[in-house]
Amino acid sequence: MAATQNAAFEEARRQNKNFRLRQAVHRHKAVSKQGIQERLFTFAFSGLVYPQIWEDPVIDLEALRLKDGDKLVAIASGGCNILSYLTAADIRVTAVDLNPAHVAYNKLKRAAAEHLPSYGAFHRFFAEADSRENVQAYFAHLQPQLDWETRKYWESRDRVGRRRIGYFGQNVYRHGLLGLFIGAGHLLARMHGRNPRQLLTAKTRAEQRTIFDREFAPLFEKRHIRWLCENPAALFGLGIPPSQFEALKGNEKHMATVLKARLERLACDFELSDNYFAWQAFGRRYASGGSGPLPPYLQREHFETVRKRASGLDIRHASFTEYLASEPVASHDCYVLLDAQDWMTDDQLTDVWTEIARTAKPGARVIFRTAGEETILPGRIPDEILARFSYDPVACKAMTARDRSSIYGGFHLYVLER
Repeated sequence: MAATQNAAFEEARRQNKNFRLRQAVHRHKAVSKQGIQERLFTFAFSGLVYPQIWEDPVIDLEALRLKDGDKLVAIASGGCNILSYLTAADIRVTAVDLNPAHVAYNKLKRAAAEHLPSYGAFHRFFAEADSRENVQAYFAHLQPQLDWETRKYWESRDRVGRRRIGYFGQNVYRHGLLGLFIGAGHLLARMHGRNPRQLLTAKTRAEQRTIFDREFAPLFEKRHIRWLCENPAALFGLGIPPSQFEALKGNEKHMATVLKARLERLACDFELSDNYFAWQAFGRRYASGGSGPLPPYLQREHFETVRKRASGLDIRHASFTEYLASEPVASHDCYVLLDAQDWMTDDQLTDVWTEIARTAKPGARVIFRTAGEETILPGRIPDEILARFSYDPVACKAMTARDRSSIYGGFHLYVLER
């Protein structure tokens, strides 16, 4: 009886932790086609989704223009960006997320930055992420620094019976919803005689183009792959909810055309020596040997800075609007919304921008990305709020073009003017 009661209690607690996620995603009745898709997405998104975040922190830092003392709030996701922001200035960061798995992941990263004994151990844990020594380091150095909830997440088992901390002994980037999605893409390519890792053998941008045109472009012309691309559930692994599917598709007739263009940009528009997103997409890991590109927080020259500043990270299981509603007027300098607004209704957008406008200091910067190319705000939030912010579409398009992750249609920067 006690075991049954405990199981019921744990399930109720888990359901409550995902309540905010359901609020954000569910727009239709459960019995409708759209409602079924939304609930399937919620189920998929309730675990670890992003072992690596897919927004380019270099572009973020260019737009945010951080300075010492700035107060920044960001959606946490995989945590790469909030740690990378610490390399630019001594700032105060609050990271919020609807997904409790991402909260646990960010708390683990914070503890690792503070308490692993050396850069080598930190690099092995997150850049290599495939050594049994990482599991040993967790119990020796990190477990004592974590709260009960975070320890419970990493030391319990996932849906297929694997202990989660074991991911770091088996390449954590093969896990999580995005890791499984990339793995499925590799499997699909191999079934057609293509090897995605071949792109990483290219020595020049011209070779990258040749390999893409030969190995990948033809796949998007196959009827069954085009059919698969038209299924919203097939893109859940990218963290794209049903409400974002049409925005990503834009004016194109077929989703395959959009996905091909985004993959082509990732494969061909940047040097492999400078694009760790390409290594993750085509190699399912960062470059081995310590010589390949890494996000700023994992680079050796930034380790001591990140270690010193990591204790200032405040990580919360909350929505963006919920957090801001508890904060005073004119208290924040920077806001990082990732692509979360693509999920939102007009009412939800209005709520979050009402709080942004209330809590922003003069000159505050707000950045976000969209699946489509254009900003989504005009006509969806009150004009009197939008009029307080400046927006430079030319500058935003230029930053979009330089975003190495390549999967978003638009990068957007709004600055509070009055």
